[in-house]
Amino acid sequence: MTFDVIIRRAQVVDGTGREPFVADVGVKGERIAAIGDLDATQAARVVEAAGRYLSPGFIDVHTHDDSCAIRQPEMRPKISQGITTVIVGNCGISASPVKIDGEVPDPMNLLGEADDFFDTFGDFASAVDAAMPAVNVAALIGHTTLRAGVMDRFDRPASEVEIEAMRETLRAALRAGAIGLSTGLAYTNARQAPMREVKALVEVVGEADGIYTTHMRNEREALFEAMDEAFETARHGQVPLVISHLKCADIDNWGKSEHAIEKLEQAAQRQPCHCDCYPYAACSTTLDLWRVSDQFDILVTWSKPHPEQGRRLLSAIAEEWGVDLTEAARRLMPAGAIYHNMDERDVRRVLAHPLTMIGSDGLPSDPNPHPRLWGSFPRVIGHYCRDEGLFSLPEAIRKMTSMSAARFGLTDRGEIREGAFADLTLFDFDTIRDGASFVEPTTPAVGIDWVMVNGNETWVDGDVRRRAGRLLRREGP
Repeated sequence: MTFDVIIRRAQVVDGTGREPFVADVGVKGERIAAIGDLDATQAARVVEAAGRYLSPGFIDVHTHDDSCAIRQPEMRPKISQGITTVIVGNCGISASPVKIDGEVPDPMNLLGEADDFFDTFGDFASAVDAAMPAVNVAALIGHTTLRAGVMDRFDRPASEVEIEAMRETLRAALRAGAIGLSTGLAYTNARQAPMREVKALVEVVGEADGIYTTHMRNEREALFEAMDEAFETARHGQVPLVISHLKCADIDNWGKSEHAIEKLEQAAQRQPCHCDCYPYAACSTTLDLWRVSDQFDILVTWSKPHPEQGRRLLSAIAEEWGVDLTEAARRLMPAGAIYHNMDERDVRRVLAHPLTMIGSDGLPSDPNPHPRLWGSFPRVIGHYCRDEGLFSLPEAIRKMTSMSAARFGLTDRGEIREGAFADLTLFDFDTIRDGASFVEPTTPAVGIDWVMVNGNETWVDGDVRRRAGRLLRREGP
């Protein structure tokens, strides 16, 4: 056989948790065709990989790249860190199916302006396919987006008629290839939704063998009650559950991760459930009055009425204006912020757990993004695996590849094996690190040498060579 590409003498970390082994990997078309000693075979292109590690392309299970995949299809923040597939539509906000007239409701404004949204999931899917992004895209449908499509205001539960309309819209999106439902119950425009509203939607997801992910109703003082709600909701719909960015937010809750993990483990014995985590002790989202505190730093990243205040601490702005933090935040809104409200020990405990997948939760529309947008996956390998020894390299790769593919139903992805799609990342374990920081948040990672997507060399010599991603549609009923 003549291959299109052979990667020679790589240290193969196949994504399953197996120890690395030296092998050649032959690619034909979109798939991995052979693994082993391929010295006697020919290829149109040979990549010499001796001394470097070859893994499945990383899967970012928690993104807000809905609009980015269409507007900025080179997807540099993701492909530059070895990511080959992104899951969009998290935290209850998705770019479809909804028609926006006027101002985009919070927190849907994290995705962009009104023209970044699509009436139907089919329209969104067609736009992704037409854009041909550098990475693959799989999409959740957001609960808040569904609400925006049928409700005149958000400060109340949906009526039975509105719930039924949301169910039909969700059902159509799932038939068109969406992979499941997400909620963002902590946000102002979803928090009035009772459990029965969400359960009614999750029932539809269960009918389609989809997945349910949730930014829970509370990540602070009522964290454990919110976890119980998430478990019960998913169990009701008979769907797998992913708790988004599991954390213990605010100083009074630091240290609760040990019990949170215990609850996750106990639930996993009864039902399929996981969580995702980003490798930083600070979160990034909209600036909300209920999040404001003087116990930790809050960095304003953008403000619609006061754009000049971006990249400044809320405390400094309040002092300059002669007001308290809450009043300063009120004047800045709508706005975005980074909250340094987590403890590193909690982050490490969640990150290390075998049920935890990796998600960046980056906001590509933010003019001053959290460094997680550009640096999460190299940080997991370089900082937490290599430098801190939090877990082995095979385990780090498993968290970013095969576990994610299996949980989100991404067939033939997340592993290096014959017949799998050739989504591959080649990196230097000795040098890999995140380049982005809170001061310079868009600096690319170091040590990601080469990335292949669907059998196409995509990231070569620090640049996007060819865009070959596609929308990955759900398979099932």
